[in-house]
This record gives sequence, structure tokens and C-alpha cells, in this order.
Amino acid sequence: MASTIVDLFKHNLWANLLLIDACASLSEEDLAATCEGTYGPLADTLTHMLASEERYVIAWTPGKATIGEEMLFPGFDKLRKSAEASGNALIDIASKATADDILRGTYRDTPYEMRAALLLGQAINHAAEHRAHVATIMTQRGLTPPRMDVLGLWMAGKSG
Repeated sequence: MASTIVDLFKHNLWANLLLIDACASLSEEDLAATCEGTYGPLADTLTHMLASEERYVIAWTPGKATIGEEMLFPGFDKLRKSAEASGNALIDIASKATADDILRGTYRDTPYEMRAALLLGQAINHAAEHRAHVATIMTQRGLTPPRMDVLGLWMAGKSG
């Protein structure tokens, strides 16, 4: 089963990079666009998604975030570097995590203790949700988002 969760995180990294690349050529107006039912402006959604992913990695491996929602849009080069670093770190974490692993830390000034599997599940769910938000905004603006689902990865020849 460990290889299954690793495959899910490989898909997550692929989908994040695919979306970043698709959005890199959008206009400032498109990046500022939002629509009802989404997180917020497209650029803010990408930043939030990847800042959160960095925080999930930091829960396992103490480090310092390179992007955050409190910052101005960091640009696509920085988003891509963040996505690559956190995505690869999550693949590594998923390959080593066990059902007995417990994470302890502080979130929003509140101490927590949780099974590591919960945070791995949150990482996958959170990214998929916000990729869908970006795709919705793109579609509402008449743009075609990339195919980011798991079968899209297989169809792209990136999976077995």
C-alpha cells in the first residue's frame, strides 16, 4: 500500500506543476479573477495551495516556509520551485511514513497531536480542492484548464 500513497503524491506534484505552467501565461486580469465558490483570486489560490503544502512538509521536517499567503504573489518561478521542493518532500515522506507515526506541533498557536496519515490525506485533498478552484476560475473566464486528474497523468504517459 505504501507505493499507492507514493503514487498519489507523484500525481499531486505532476498536477501542481502542470497547473502552474498553464497559469504562467495568463494575464494579470486572469490572475486577479475569482468566482463564487472558490478560495479567491486565482493567483492567491495558487499561493495558498503551495504555502499550505510547505507547512505540511514542515510538520515532518522543521524548516522555514519560502512562500505564504501574507506575501504578495511570489511569481511563477518561485511557485514552481516551492511546488517541486514540497512535492518531492511529500513523496519522500509518504514512502517512509507508517500507520503509527504521530505528528506533534503547534498550529495557529494551538498545540496538536495527530496521526501522520491524517496530514497526508489533508495534503492530497487540499491540493485537489484548490486545483479545482483554479480550473473553475479558468473555465468561467473562457480558458481551458489542463487535465489534472489521475487518468490525465496516465494518459500523458507519466504513470505505469
